[in-house]
Amino acid sequence: MIIETIDQLRKLTQSDVQGNWVSTSEEISFDEINLDLWKPVELNDKGYIIWTAGSQVKWLGQKFIIPHHLNDYPLSGLSLRLALVWWAKDAQIFVNNVLVQQGDLFDSSARILLKSSVEPGEEILVILRLVSPGHDLGALMKSKLIYEKNANLNIENNANNLGIDPGFVADELTIIYNYFTAFEPKKIEDFNQIINQINWDLASNTKQFNQNLIRLRKTLKPLSNKIKQGFFNLLGHAHLDMAWLWTVDETWEIGQRTFSSVINLQKDFPELIFGHTSPVLYAWIEKHNSELFNNIKKAYKTGKWEILGGMWVEPEVNLVSGESLVRQLLYGQKYFQEKFGNITEVAWLPDSFGFCWQLPQILQQSGIKYFVTGKLHWNATFKFAHGFFRWESPDGTQLLTFISPPNVEGVMDTNPIIMTNYAIEWQQQTGLKDAFWLPGVGDHGGGPSRDMLEVQNRWQKSPFFPQSKFSKAIDYLNNIADKIQNIPTWKDELYLDLHRGCYTTHGDQKWFNRRSEDLLYKAELWSSIATIILEKKDSLKNKKLLEKAWKKVLFNQFHDI
Repeated sequence: MIIETIDQLRKLTQSDVQGNWVSTSEEISFDEINLDLWKPVELNDKGYIIWTAGSQVKWLGQKFIIPHHLNDYPLSGLSLRLALVWWAKDAQIFVNNVLVQQGDLFDSSARILLKSSVEPGEEILVILRLVSPGHDLGALMKSKLIYEKNANLNIENNANNLGIDPGFVADELTIIYNYFTAFEPKKIEDFNQIINQINWDLASNTKQFNQNLIRLRKTLKPLSNKIKQGFFNLLGHAHLDMAWLWTVDETWEIGQRTFSSVINLQKDFPELIFGHTSPVLYAWIEKHNSELFNNIKKAYKTGKWEILGGMWVEPEVNLVSGESLVRQLLYGQKYFQEKFGNITEVAWLPDSFGFCWQLPQILQQSGIKYFVTGKLHWNATFKFAHGFFRWESPDGTQLLTFISPPNVEGVMDTNPIIMTNYAIEWQQQTGLKDAFWLPGVGDHGGGPSRDMLEVQNRWQKSPFFPQSKFSKAIDYLNNIADKIQNIPTWKDELYLDLHRGCYTTHGDQKWFNRRSEDLLYKAELWSSIATIILEKKDSLKNKKLLEKAWKKVLFNQFHDI
């Protein structure tokens, strides 16, 4: 009954439009669009619209006519967004024939603002151009219209400003119900009785119905005050593969766009703190875009930017030699020290395919205090038991290790239900009410979006959502390390069971890597001997040449290259 009531409330301002698209595979001219000639889509058993692999283009179109009300609730004056989730290597969204949003396989969802204030009878034409991946089927997985109050409006209990809307309250009720189910099940009956006081007969009168919801929220507030005792520590992030389904040259451009976007967002959202790894990327930006690099350094000095990782790239750590791991850290930490005045204490490998048992020893001797990965969430058969633990290598070295939050829907946005579900699981696992979250688009760069930050600011004001603030990973980890009692110890490798067989498909790459490592060892050995015996004066030159060669090998040890 509780779930049905919440769904009924949500349907007053949200509607699923996934099955209403029409499609064509022919290239179109925006001057001659006639959706009546396009074919209705078919949904598969998952509710997806799918089409063939191999970079095939799918055009989808839909005309939205704003109704006076949705299930009796008046819509005039609300903003309208279209929430989409796709699986396409290229996505373009046109609103009234204007390109308003682009995406790809990794920037794979969006809440597109169609209208900041709707009026009944308005028509909005949306056209999607989606290109399937070369290696997989294309898909549009979700299409939902969301009418809501402007995210910047105050949501305090004021019947006149009406900063709430039914969809927002439905999400609040979902959060309360999930918390009660996990921690205070005895309150569920009272909760059910309270939400049954919603007067659906008032739905056609916005002011009266919202006043009814405000009274409901006031009644619930004393029951659910423990939710506000929770705390989210946010860190903007954008995982960026040095190469995968794109070239290295494209990576440099993506890195510039991502970092520039963050710097610009920090002007409007001064609370935003962003963290990123990969000294090789910073070095490229330093060389090719000095203005951006100086802005990054300024953000670092003011505490708005965190350097992470310590390794030259985010490498594969099972196949490479111990010497390579040491060099990753030597050159990475050296660069951070020279350019930012500090090394990082947080090793950060969110996407590598498992982690060798010797890693704690090597990391700790490189100045690392914590190791962070989220990859073990990917395990197919073995669910890793710990979220925060002491990882002990064979020599007895222990390193505090944190399993970062899972990426549930492809993009880690600020969806309040996904966030609080994770916070509940984290509290059940560790006993801690302090959770961590990494808002931002990743893999192909991107970082946090304006909509993510606006949504987060709105939810921060809700009495039914944990407190939140942006903070650095090192500060969060220091905090929880002091709070967690009886931290468990793990004495083994961190095994990822999902990508079995991936190391055998390109045996030539393993050979090339090991050959390069061996040649560099011999080159350095004989260079050192020659310097001693012949008293050569150009040892510094040889050192620079060796470092250049090592950095090329280290770059090609990136986990997805």
